[in-house]
Amino acid sequence: MLLGTAAAGALGATAAAGCSRVPSGDALARLKSQRTVRLGIAGEVPYGYVDNQGEFTGEAPELARVIFKRLGIDSVQPVATDFASLIPGLNSEQFDVVSAGMYINKERCEQVIFADPEYQMLDSFIVRKGNPKNLHSYEDVVKAKAKFATGTGYAEIEYAVAAGFPEKDIVILQDQVAGLNAVESGRVDVFAGTALTAREVVKKSRKAEATEPFAAVVDGEKKIDGGGFAFRPTDTELRDAFNVEIHKMKKSGELFRILRPFGFTQNEMTTLTAKELCR
Repeated sequence: MLLGTAAAGALGATAAAGCSRVPSGDALARLKSQRTVRLGIAGEVPYGYVDNQGEFTGEAPELARVIFKRLGIDSVQPVATDFASLIPGLNSEQFDVVSAGMYINKERCEQVIFADPEYQMLDSFIVRKGNPKNLHSYEDVVKAKAKFATGTGYAEIEYAVAAGFPEKDIVILQDQVAGLNAVESGRVDVFAGTALTAREVVKKSRKAEATEPFAAVVDGEKKIDGGGFAFRPTDTELRDAFNVEIHKMKKSGELFRILRPFGFTQNEMTTLTAKELCR
């Protein structure tokens, strides 16, 4: 989602290449034979994006490269699309696996299967410097009648609605960069996203800041989300093999060493499981 003109052109070419169908069957054996895995990403910093040199990077591509190599698959081919198209694209076999900062939740678990999350995450708001409307929760947004925005397909839509914000009044933007621009220009009062994306995107802003991370409250319960790789429901062997490697890396500390350069903190490492989050 954070794309320059040159990067967008590169993405278009890559995405077009990713539109060809892949054969069905034992996904792990097939990918080992092909020696390439197509990874669906949404172009969002720091999860998966194109850097200033036109190279795909982010926590998802870097983690995927390590794990799939250990599974006997040498090459990871990122395929960029918009966030809302990731699960449909996965199930229509445009790519083999998805990782884009995607939270594991009940609705998504009815469509795909997830590896255990590599991180847990709270929410944060992008607001004007000084936070003039004193917004620290979705309930605050409702009370202040603030102009509220979030991203396409973001879990934050559900959290705002659960707090009483009218869904029809939510401004849906492409990504956190568009959210920052909207806050800086005064078109909206607040943009909601993950704590990580909010604090990263405001680093160079003179007009906006990120609020302290907080847990959304839904049906009286605080929500701590976890993000992980998604697979087609038929690809259980591939998901299980991926999970084995994730858990080895958690135990050794290697997982945090890979995620830390992308802004993750030790507090965002997790022992949550996909099974827990799917409930």
